[in-house]
Amino acid sequence: MAVKRFKPVTPGTRFRVGADNSDITTNVPEKTLVVSHKRSGGRNHDGKMTMRYLGGGHKQSYRLIDFKRDKFDIPAKVATIEYDPNRSARIALLHYVDGEKRYMIAPEGLTVGQVVLSGEKSAPEVGNTLPLKNIPLGSIIHNIELNPGQGGTIARSAGTYAQLSARDGKYAIIKLPSGETRMILLTCMATIGTVSNGDKANEVLGKAGRKRWLGRRPRVRGVAMNPVDHPMGGGEGRASGGHPRSRKGLLAKGFKTRDKKKSSDRYIIERRKK
Repeated sequence: MAVKRFKPVTPGTRFRVGADNSDITTNVPEKTLVVSHKRSGGRNHDGKMTMRYLGGGHKQSYRLIDFKRDKFDIPAKVATIEYDPNRSARIALLHYVDGEKRYMIAPEGLTVGQVVLSGEKSAPEVGNTLPLKNIPLGSIIHNIELNPGQGGTIARSAGTYAQLSARDGKYAIIKLPSGETRMILLTCMATIGTVSNGDKANEVLGKAGRKRWLGRRPRVRGVAMNPVDHPMGGGEGRASGGHPRSRKGLLAKGFKTRDKKKSSDRYIIERRKK
């Protein structure tokens, strides 16, 4: 996938950098794997706004993604590579030999017609899913489980990947996209390769309207508010009023919010890079 620049024929296209979508093979999703997706607009069941800056946007349907890849030792052919409005990565439609269809996160390099497999007997090739105990050391992986059978939760967004560094007893040592190094059980599954659409980070929306189409409303700075609305509000001129903090007074820019006694700390070997 690559990005393209647009001719500045309008103010909105002057600075726009978008995806060329050359990797997408169809714009019609598989009907049986699509469900309706109701937006909350940032409101709770009382209609009260609990999350700011959400609302509007183009109507979207949710694609059911197979994060578990638990159809073991059954080959599947890649039928299409598709756009998914709910995530930054591309998705691939798999046609299994037993007739079932499923979506998976498409890794970089996956092509239509390619056959993918999951299970202990799978070869460590792009798109195949294996337990961490069967993946060669140094391999680039994504869609990694934290608990066996849970389904992949780590390294699922566009261009992300982790690396299998070592094995120690019943644990694999994984270097995560954030720079954190942690231990994960060898029985957890992971998919070989890097997540597709790596150029997503280089896209520029070009105008405020495109942000609204994505369902994101204008964000207001705390220092621009009144004292009643935000701890950093008020003051004469540009006086910000103390240390950067959230609307509820929680310090920002370096203040650690992670629980110091969190049970999963013992699995973390090295913290993420600041």
